[in-house]
Amino acid sequence: MFLNITIGLIIIGITVTIHGYGSSVWIRHLTKNHGSSLNNGFPSNYIRVLISTALFFLLLNFFEAIIWGFLYFLLPGVTEFQTLEKAIYFSLVTFTTLGYGEITISSSNRLLAGFEAMNGILLLGWSTSMMFTVMQFIWKKSIKNN
Repeated sequence: MFLNITIGLIIIGITVTIHGYGSSVWIRHLTKNHGSSLNNGFPSNYIRVLISTALFFLLLNFFEAIIWGFLYFLLPGVTEFQTLEKAIYFSLVTFTTLGYGEITISSSNRLLAGFEAMNGILLLGWSTSMMFTVMQFIWKKSIKNN
């Protein structure tokens, strides 16, 4: 149990670090490369920024879920996943807290799935708040231009 807690906390630390770094890189990218294009006030520029932001954070969350999937696949005590694809699928379902349940993990390792679900809620919420931050940035630019 304590090994699973330790592993879970380490993976959470890694994914939060990735998300924090990714968020700061994305905000710097937007302000450097799209700040002036948003001054034009064209809705297509706004939409492009929103779509690229959504895709960036979806990919970031997918990458973080893949990290959990690799953990499940490589952990010696987890035998439920014969392929990496099944481990990543289980991870995505768990990360998003969808929890279909057709693939489960042994009771001795279920704690890891709980940690991943908490991690997913946190990081998906963080991604949502970043989308809102970008939307606020766009609103301020559009109000300033009108």
